[in-house]
Amino acid sequence: MAAKSQPNVPKAKSVDSVTSDRTASQGQWGRAWEVDWFSLGSIIFLLLCAPFIVYYFIMACDQYSCALTGPVVDIATGRARLSDIWAKTPPITRKAAQLYTLWVTFQVLLYTSLPDFCHKFLPGYVGGIQEGAVTPAGVVNKYQINGLQAWLLTHLLWFANAHLLSWFSPTIIFDNWIPLLWCANILGYAVSTFAMVKGYFFPTSARDCKFTGNFFYNYMMGVEFNPRIGKWFDFKLFFNGRPGIVAWTLINLSFAAKQRELHGHVTNAMVLVNVLQAIYVIDFFWNETWYLKTIDICHDHFGWYLGWGDCVWLPYLYTLQGLYLVYHPVQLSTPHAVGVLLLGLVGYYIFRVANHQKDLFRRTDGRCLIWGKKPKIIECSYMSADGQTHHSKLLVSGFWGVARHFNYVGDLMGSLAYCLACGGGHLLPYFYIIYMAILLTHRCLRDEHRCASKYGRDWERYTAAVPYRLLPGIF
Repeated sequence: MAAKSQPNVPKAKSVDSVTSDRTASQGQWGRAWEVDWFSLGSIIFLLLCAPFIVYYFIMACDQYSCALTGPVVDIATGRARLSDIWAKTPPITRKAAQLYTLWVTFQVLLYTSLPDFCHKFLPGYVGGIQEGAVTPAGVVNKYQINGLQAWLLTHLLWFANAHLLSWFSPTIIFDNWIPLLWCANILGYAVSTFAMVKGYFFPTSARDCKFTGNFFYNYMMGVEFNPRIGKWFDFKLFFNGRPGIVAWTLINLSFAAKQRELHGHVTNAMVLVNVLQAIYVIDFFWNETWYLKTIDICHDHFGWYLGWGDCVWLPYLYTLQGLYLVYHPVQLSTPHAVGVLLLGLVGYYIFRVANHQKDLFRRTDGRCLIWGKKPKIIECSYMSADGQTHHSKLLVSGFWGVARHFNYVGDLMGSLAYCLACGGGHLLPYFYIIYMAILLTHRCLRDEHRCASKYGRDWERYTAAVPYRLLPGIF
């Protein structure tokens, strides 16, 4: 894994042509410049089907008690028509629109108007003004890191309301879940369309824009690398972290409150889902500065994939376990619950330690100890569009010597734990582990294509030293 950044483009050439390739392709790593038919077909499929997939899952819970085959069987046997299912779907409401507008506005204010103070009194936390990675055009953006602060203030307000203020019911999110879905879709499409127009007519950095000539690809994958409004409002950082991930734990709390309201108690399965997913969310915000060096910020342009995905896909499909447990209050046996907890915690340990090793290696420029030893490294270089040569180091020790993306193994273990907490009654809560396995495998391939294009011969040396992508001996 690259210690400082990890981009993309052609394939590495022979030894004789490496130097000339780097000069000719400077700035070409990053998002694709050309679109093949397979990529175009995949993008059109996602644009057409992803919104329907989200609706189908949420509707199946609302009308069929989370039975994924229920709507299909009813339509196939003539017991229901599509129009009947749609007629039972709650529409957007004024209350939902007001709630969602207030929510997004509140998160924008926390992001833009309240400089971070957590880093001043929390030992080990890095917040405030931080620099991102070098972009393909050679730009280094600065960010206001205050996600942990936003999460804490939001949740303090939530608990203050639940126990003292009583401004709204803790079940408010569940009670407006489908009307809020339409609001999230409106924002997702609006911000994606705005980003597309902005990239064409008034980009923040024109040198970091990429146009393929294909409208669908440009719309989905984005034109502009780091769209911004003003000095600090960065679209990628805001929508990747807020409002979706801040909302994740609030959504789960609302589901737990609804389970208590309907069934008189909160099951240990619901507690496990809330705790394990909260660990992931808090980790995300505690390490938000580290997140600036990940694939989402370093390499993805901002389009529908991130804009709509962060507004709709993330909050609605990443929380399916909690939603399922409202309809099916599973109470796990003690051994089952302990097993799920251990799986989740071990997965988190691998995920966190692997990422900490890479971050420590990056911050110290390799002058550190990994597993008690001086790390093994591979020196490499790359060129940005401004003609500048940059030097980087690839880590070949610790978890990064086991596999090139071993942090994803921990991520997958945690994802499986969320699903196993729901028992084995339905397929729906297991969508998450299936999706994450596909997503992270695809990310492995995308990241390695970028790295091969960026580092050339140096990347070949690295893959020879660490031959497995994800699972040693398998993949």
